[in-house]
Amino acid sequence: MAEDTLQQLLRFLRSTPSSVNVQPNHFYVLATPEGKKQLADNLGERFQDNAEKILNASHTIILTTRADLPDSHLEAVFAKERADGRFPDPSKQQLWESMTRNFLDLRNYGYKDLNHWMEKQTYMAVGLTMMAAAELGVDATPLEGFDPTSVDKAFKIRESGHTTTVLLALGYPDPQKVYTTPISRFDPDQLFTFI
Repeated sequence: MAEDTLQQLLRFLRSTPSSVNVQPNHFYVLATPEGKKQLADNLGERFQDNAEKILNASHTIILTTRADLPDSHLEAVFAKERADGRFPDPSKQQLWESMTRNFLDLRNYGYKDLNHWMEKQTYMAVGLTMMAAAELGVDATPLEGFDPTSVDKAFKIRESGHTTTVLLALGYPDPQKVYTTPISRFDPDQLFTFI
């Protein structure tokens, strides 16, 4: 993949939304044969079928999610929003910060699903990035077939306060393979309810 195409995708990935702008992600971009081999070697015994996809990809991204949400992360988000002038009116910034804290407390202590909720933010990022890749003519294959503990250990991801959520292999189709089988999806009347 051309460097400018990669940079476009990374700019897009950086700009993907997250609820209350929590930005619970970190992305490991594997651009070298060594990096991709390190990942392929650490997928876990049950998932070696995905090694070829990673090794043959132009780039593979490890999308990680925070393992917890310390106050220091939230303060960093708020400081960046203030520095970027997201809310020119300081009273609106204060209201936003209060509402965000209340919402995150509800997820953490009320619904008790903060980690699962943060992973949803990661899946929004991967889905939107796949769409952007398609617009740029790049194939994007999401991979869940891996042992997160093994990947976390190989790349010292837990040490950064994150854990591996999903992988995204990027590249172009192999011209030696024929990709003509149709996708299989339910009919629209089984998927959509109009009210």
